[in-house]
Amino acid sequence: MSKQELEVIGQEAACCPGLTAAPLGDERAVELAKVFKALGDPVRLRLLSMIASRDGGEVCVCEMTPAFDLSQPTISHHLKLLRQAGLIDCERRGTWVYYWVLPGVLDQLAAFLRTPQTTGATA
Repeated sequence: MSKQELEVIGQEAACCPGLTAAPLGDERAVELAKVFKALGDPVRLRLLSMIASRDGGEVCVCEMTPAFDLSQPTISHHLKLLRQAGLIDCERRGTWVYYWVLPGVLDQLAAFLRTPQTTGATA
């Protein structure tokens, strides 16, 4: 992945208004609801965290499954829902599947949720 690709993604995130900038339109609300629904499950949230925090940026499903008291098909189902929400992607290599967080996705979510800083505000 090149720096140039990351800069383009960052520019896309900057063009999307945050939660406090303006009311959401129907289409954007549907897109974001899918993402937040996927993140609303503790197993999926842990899986995303395992993938995002991994050195090298990708994790084999074989390394994630032992961390849960769930069957491999259940873990695969949760990973599928994260993929469908547009948070991660994967690639099959032989018998194993490797997962990574899509570039810029977490930054876009953070930018959407960020509230503007007001000058002179005190805590």
